[in-house]
Amino acid sequence: MRIARFSIDGNVAFGAVEGEGSDPAGLVLDIIKGIPYAGFELSGTKVPLSKVRLLPPVIGNKILGLGRNYADHAKELGNAVPEVPVVFLKPTTALIGSGDAIEYPAFSHEVHYEAELAVVIGRMCREVPRERVKDVIFGYTCANDVTARDAQRAENQWARAKGFDTSCPLGPWVETDLDPSDLILQCTVNGEQRQLGRTSDMIRSVEDMIVHITEAMTLLPGDVILTGTPAGVGPLSVGDEVAVTIEGIGTLTNKVIKRG
Repeated sequence: MRIARFSIDGNVAFGAVEGEGSDPAGLVLDIIKGIPYAGFELSGTKVPLSKVRLLPPVIGNKILGLGRNYADHAKELGNAVPEVPVVFLKPTTALIGSGDAIEYPAFSHEVHYEAELAVVIGRMCREVPRERVKDVIFGYTCANDVTARDAQRAENQWARAKGFDTSCPLGPWVETDLDPSDLILQCTVNGEQRQLGRTSDMIRSVEDMIVHITEAMTLLPGDVILTGTPAGVGPLSVGDEVAVTIEGIGTLTNKVIKRG
């Protein structure tokens, strides 16, 4: 099932996406009663997807990223594959939805796209054993871990480089029925392919990540884990349109504008 979060006429709701493909013209939303992480019911009230504004599909408490989780990406930036997972945080103020604008920050001159599979947590969990990982996952969505690469190089931690406002496009919706182990992932800029990889090339699996992260902290419904990016990262400029497409999910599209 595909679950979207959207606004219409000033109201915000979740809905189940019905229809084939990803063209909004052929899709409708069946509005969900309540929030989707617990047991929920469909209201039967339907609205065309073309009539709503898609929002970030989750409103979690935190976003965690896994750095250098594809060997070819670590190599292209001159980094060794880390012996232990490198986990970082992005604030929820970085979230935007599909169709929203990425605002180019004034403190950077080298902003990069990073296409990633995102995991959405469905229940509160801590110290999750490997055999129970699937029980705590709500679903998967597309992400763009937009990064101020010059700030990342210059600073000893990645908070500003990866946490500036609009640096976490997420969407267009969450797919709840998906095997994430070997999906095609690609990124285009202005229609030109820049990244192409498979999730099977990840160094640490989704199970590895959740076991590792929950050793240290509690995850809550709606929390997001970004699983890393394949090789091919590169710069974005004001006016660019960047799209992340993941097999079995759909396409996340955003334009880049000048902040302010």
